Amino acid sequence: MTAMFGEAAEALRDDLVAVRRELHRAVETGLDLPETQRIVLRELEGLPLEISTGDSLSSVTAVLRGARPGPVVLVRGDMDGLPIAEATGLPFASTSRAMHACGHDLHMAGVLGAVRLLAARRDELPGTVVFMFQPGEEGQAGGRIMIEEGVLEAAGERPVAAYAIHVDSATPRGQLVTREGAMMASASALRLTVHGTGGHAAFPQHAIDPVPVAAQLILAVQAFAARRLPATDQAVISITRIRGDSEAGNVLSATVRMEANIRTLSMATLDTVREQLPPLLAGIAEANGCRLDAEFIPSYPVTYNDPAETREVLAVLDELVGPERVTRLEAPSMASEDFSYVLQEVPGTLVFVGAAPESGPMPLHSEHAVFDDSVLPLQASVLAELAWRRLARG
Repeated sequence: MTAMFGEAAEALRDDLVAVRRELHRAVETGLDLPETQRIVLRELEGLPLEISTGDSLSSVTAVLRGARPGPVVLVRGDMDGLPIAEATGLPFASTSRAMHACGHDLHMAGVLGAVRLLAARRDELPGTVVFMFQPGEEGQAGGRIMIEEGVLEAAGERPVAAYAIHVDSATPRGQLVTREGAMMASASALRLTVHGTGGHAAFPQHAIDPVPVAAQLILAVQAFAARRLPATDQAVISITRIRGDSEAGNVLSATVRMEANIRTLSMATLDTVREQLPPLLAGIAEANGCRLDAEFIPSYPVTYNDPAETREVLAVLDELVGPERVTRLEAPSMASEDFSYVLQEVPGTLVFVGAAPESGPMPLHSEHAVFDDSVLPLQASVLAELAWRRLARG
């Protein structure tokens, strides 16, 4: 099959770059993104879409019904930025203390391009496409909230497949990257409070000092990951916060609070961590005369690319850009993604596209992150092509 959208996407280049840069300047964080939502709604005006907005978040759902009968597919673009003060020096840089340091401005622009490409061929479109513009990807579980508010039923029937593209400022421009199965890790947290008694720093024998107990717990966390979990399905468990409640240099803390960030590549491994790690730590604390409170906070599930769907996606990508520009990852990333909630419900695929600037690779989530927005026509055309071909398969 000949690629259908490449030339039309190139014709949209200037418009897509312009709206991406407007979104970059107007960055907002979290679930409430009124200005971002306003721009997205403005860009959708006049198109043959059924549009709805979220009740508890600034989401936008747009349904494009093709003139020909067929199934439903979903295309996701996330909307929120990060609470980072931008230091790129770009002429369109954000001047607030928030930044699109993970490329969500490109994600929105790419999906808006796909909307226009598919809407222009609505008379031939063999089915329905749901476009999901989602706030709160950066830790607020906006995808889960949109599912609870009915995004998967927006077209009247559930999608048979779902697709999303994520840009990467550390991957060469235009390189497409994905894999079958686990693509990105789950993310959860374990909050720990170690209760001692506090006391005078000169007389620790008269107190129960939780600080050395906390140190033992940190070591136990690292040993747990290395010795309780299979080497073939490891977890990354990092203590990311630790704080005692003493406000004076000569006072022992009465409590120490810590937080562990937990990343796994299977729900079975996450269940093992959740069930076995808290009681192990509680036992160590008790053996040292302390009491431990542990609170497990689940967040994003494993981002799992359906193998059969992803094989079809890889075949399309090979055809569109050539196999030399398609990377099949050998191992998943330990980062996490809110699109995981959609992929729990609908078979589909998350694809990364390289957007490294000419100056060289840049890390995501950095105040210096720069993305080459010349990849926007590629994003738009790939999303449109994947949606169209999946609909055509029935």
